[in-house]
Amino acid sequence: MELTERHHACIAALYYSELENREIENRRDIFVFATRMYGEGRGRRMALRAMRDGQPLSFSSYKRYGEWRNTETVKKEMGGNISEEKGFDPDYVTEIFVCPWAKQFADMGMKECGSVYCSEIDRSIVRGFSPFLKFETLQSLNERDRCIQVMYDAHFIKGEIPMGDDRYRRDFSYHCAHIYYTFRKTIVSVLGKTGEEIADSVKERFIGLYGEELFKMIGAYENEDFEVI
Repeated sequence: MELTERHHACIAALYYSELENREIENRRDIFVFATRMYGEGRGRRMALRAMRDGQPLSFSSYKRYGEWRNTETVKKEMGGNISEEKGFDPDYVTEIFVCPWAKQFADMGMKECGSVYCSEIDRSIVRGFSPFLKFETLQSLNERDRCIQVMYDAHFIKGEIPMGDDRYRRDFSYHCAHIYYTFRKTIVSVLGKTGEEIADSVKERFIGLYGEELFKMIGAYENEDFEVI
């Protein structure tokens, strides 16, 4: 039993759904801001590790200090993320044809949420890592047949793309907890008691879909400081 990329996407979709269902007037702004807070937090952890090791905050370091990889569950189910490198120098261009996040959003009927989330998440991680790096998601699988992502001025060499280090990976119990509690904290800050009700409803809906044992794996991180390494 493990939490996966799809559970991670589900948490984002449930928050989006709750904001929609309650017809919160500025719900899109709140969701985007929560996504940015979450993504930037991931990027800051990556930057802390790079700086600790005396490495520059470049796209090469960004690739080396990435925190996730596809779970075995998702690799067996759908092959994980399936992508193709289309450009290297000056800009590193990747096209993604299969993605568990996009699959989860589609299966939940939440492609609109996926479009909003996927337009923000990766560039937020990059911004948290270094505000001097430029990254864009030009299109996503939520609307098109592929996702196109660009790391500008990465200056990579084909066949020599930096690889992530397993020492810096975190499992998806950690990543699911990070997104759940970051969204909770952000939405409660904005909406007060209504925000607490939204977060509690996300928890109950998640348990209804996947069971209490999986949410206990998230709850184990309730007091975690996600800003430290």
